[in-house]
Amino acid sequence: MRIGIVACNVLKGEIEFLTKGDPDFVHREYLEFALHEDSENMKRIITEKVNELHGKVDAVLLGYAVCQSLKDIPSELKVPTVMLPGADCIDALLGTEEYNKEKKKCIGTWFSTPGWAAEGVDGLIKAFHLDSAEGYEPQFFLDMMFESYEKCLHIDTGIGNDEEYTKMSKDLADRLKLRLECRSCDGLKVIKDAIADVKKICC
Repeated sequence: MRIGIVACNVLKGEIEFLTKGDPDFVHREYLEFALHEDSENMKRIITEKVNELHGKVDAVLLGYAVCQSLKDIPSELKVPTVMLPGADCIDALLGTEEYNKEKKKCIGTWFSTPGWAAEGVDGLIKAFHLDSAEGYEPQFFLDMMFESYEKCLHIDTGIGNDEEYTKMSKDLADRLKLRLECRSCDGLKVIKDAIADVKKICC
């Protein structure tokens, strides 16, 4: 059984937690989360990365949810692939019902999973190219972007080391001038199910 992983770097912690040391996974590649800023380019790159594994693996665990542009991507892939359900990575980790509940509680919520917390403000600046405008500090643009947000919700997905990730989320919330709230979830269930599904393909 030869399984490849092509996934968003934001989900690396959860995927590695569940697959580390598993000999069935023979290829691991995590793509920068900033690809989301250009959905068509992201789709093109993911398609290329998966198709490069044709003949090298039996199946691929695609560590992405729909993420705006990936709904039909399986039809373009040359390798049997299992992707994550949901509109985006927060939907996949938190679950659609809980995700919608949290958004109803506070529309202006920034969701901070371990992956997003680790990216922090520097990741946002890089993703949105906020350091490219001459004469303006990135914080100027962050203040505008997050003006309508109220809170940063830290989500413990169950991969451990939550004290450190909570601190990262707190640092992020402070920079974005948001209040911090914390909760846990069964964030590994969906990825566990996807791993089981991709292994079934190889049987």
